[in-house]
Amino acid sequence: MTSSAELPELKSGVPLVRALDRGLALLAAFTPEQPRQTLTELARAAQLDKGTARRLLQTLLLAGWVRHEAGTGCYALTTRLLAMAAAVETGGALRAAGSDALHDLARRTGATAFLWMAEDGMALCLARAVAPQPNVDAVWFSVGARAPMNCGAGPRVLLAGLTPRERERALALPLSVRTPASQTNPAHLRRDAEAIAARGWELARDDFVIGLAGLGVPILGKDGAMLGALSLSGMTSLFGDPDAPDHLALLRSTAAAIGRQIGAG
Repeated sequence: MTSSAELPELKSGVPLVRALDRGLALLAAFTPEQPRQTLTELARAAQLDKGTARRLLQTLLLAGWVRHEAGTGCYALTTRLLAMAAAVETGGALRAAGSDALHDLARRTGATAFLWMAEDGMALCLARAVAPQPNVDAVWFSVGARAPMNCGAGPRVLLAGLTPRERERALALPLSVRTPASQTNPAHLRRDAEAIAARGWELARDDFVIGLAGLGVPILGKDGAMLGALSLSGMTSLFGDPDAPDHLALLRSTAAAIGRQIGAG
């Protein structure tokens, strides 16, 4: 749950509405990996006792934000959340400029294409496109998912494009350990970020799933500032030579086109 100490922007004397805070914690407990959960699981994830969680879920149920499956006893979100998601402005220009490009990349490469932006020290997945005949069937990031910046080509490209202060904020957050190849040492990640920034791309191998790789490049504005990142994910063999990866030229030209489109908007 959120604490008032984590919200310095709150006006002095304005109290936190704990019931709302707890209800939002329950909604945030639903994830792409666990879209359906029991009362016990939700209470544990939201750090609530079961009695409080049950009352809050009943309110969310009556308001139409969650549904309850009598057969399994599980709760799930309803489509009301989709309408709210459509109203989110964050990353809107990137999504609008990159939507068609992502599907074209996926079709031409056979990889899953992702569009990313940095937010609060994390990598936010803005959009995703799966190839008509993907070369691998794996659990990828869903749109709206946030990830630490130590794993994956797109997130690591974002880390490389941050200011030193923003980078330290990102490295101070909990870092993912998905495989033995996941890098979590801040000193190594700083060096990696400098190398990625210098060459302008990243090929991350085995750090998300063993046998899979990701190729990422930054999306830059007219002033050279980083707007986001574009990446492809698939079997490691899809990218060929690690020193001169296949699809790099296509990825770079697509990222440049997205940057120009945003600049012209």
